[in-house]
Order: sequence, then structure tokens, then C-alpha cells
Amino acid sequence: MTQPPSQLPAVITDHSRVTQAILDFVSQIPDSKVPGASDPEKAARRLAARAQQRAALTAGSLALPPGPLGWLTVLPEVIAIWKIQAQMVSDIAAAYGQHQELGREQMLWCLFRHTAAQAFRDLVVRVGDRLLFRRVTYSVIERIAKTVGIKVTQRAVGSGISRWLPVVGAMGVGGYAYYDTGQVARTAIAMFSQPFATDTTLADAPGTETTTPAG
Repeated sequence: MTQPPSQLPAVITDHSRVTQAILDFVSQIPDSKVPGASDPEKAARRLAARAQQRAALTAGSLALPPGPLGWLTVLPEVIAIWKIQAQMVSDIAAAYGQHQELGREQMLWCLFRHTAAQAFRDLVVRVGDRLLFRRVTYSVIERIAKTVGIKVTQRAVGSGISRWLPVVGAMGVGGYAYYDTGQVARTAIAMFSQPFATDTTLADAPGTETTTPAG
């Protein structure tokens, strides 16, 4: 059997590339053609199921090339999945009639909270039953993206190694993309089904409690 190389390509191990991809990615919010729904949760779950299937198929297909060729598909695969997930978040927001409230901070939260929850301590706080998003500076967004980028890179190393087992690896990568997209949908549905707001003065607000990762 062909063995994975001892030296991993820079495209896999350089988390700065992933960080920059995140920063570029969340700067634009996808449009949505989904109308507001009378039962938004039901519509959101339908949108989520469709996105999960697309993500699994996309990831599995990109993971098929074996050996060294497989390494080259890792970052394109990650970005392709993010695109599917971002469109899903945009559509879920529209189903809840809140697309106009979806900004950079909310998209970052939906896409990556489950990946690195503690990275968002400077971005999101909970006051009572309400999520409040700080309108943060680019440097804070950059710091969050770097933390998430490291986590994504670590996961991508395992994903890249799995490409040395083409069929089994593709199934595993596709399965994870399905699961990961479901986690994004869960965060988005939870956010849009409860009150949330963006507050530029939140840093000085008394009595706030930083959100903790969901169980």
C-alpha cells in the first residue's frame, strides 16, 4: 500500500491560508431567493437536509483522487463546503424573514461556532434569553478567523491522510461534511428562532454573560 508522505504539503499545514480564506469568505453574504415561511423551522430543516446532501456529495467527490492528487483537493473541498453552508444559512435566515439581519458576525457565528466556540467570546454575549453580537473591529474578526483556521487545518490534516484510501476516505469525508453542515444548520436555526441583535455599545454594557458552548 502507498504510504502517506512524512512531510505534509504547505497547503495542508499552513493555517494562515485557511485563515485568509475565512476572512475573504465571510466578507460577503449570499443573496437568497427563499420566501418567508409560515412554518420557518420546518422550512429550515428542509433546507438543511438538502444542503447536507449536497455537502456530502461535493466533499466525497473531491476526496476521490488518491495519493498526492488528493492533497490538492483539501482546501478547495473546505471552501466548497463553506459555500454550500453559507447559502444554507442565508436561506434559513430568509425563511425566518430575517435575511436583512444577517451580517458578517452572524455568518461567522453560524459557520464556525461548533468548530471553536471559545473563539467567539469577544463577539457574542448572552443577556437573558437574547444573543447580542458586538460590531467588532477587523482585528477581532481576524483573531477569530485565526483560531478557527487552526482548528480547520488540524481537521484537514486527517482529511488529507484519508485520501490515501480513496473509496473509504471519500465516504468518511462525505459523512463528515454531512454532519458538519448539520451542525451549522443547528446553530442557524437556534439563532434565528430566538431574539438576537447587533449592539455597537455592547462592550460597555453591564451584567452581560459570555455565551458558553452548547452541549
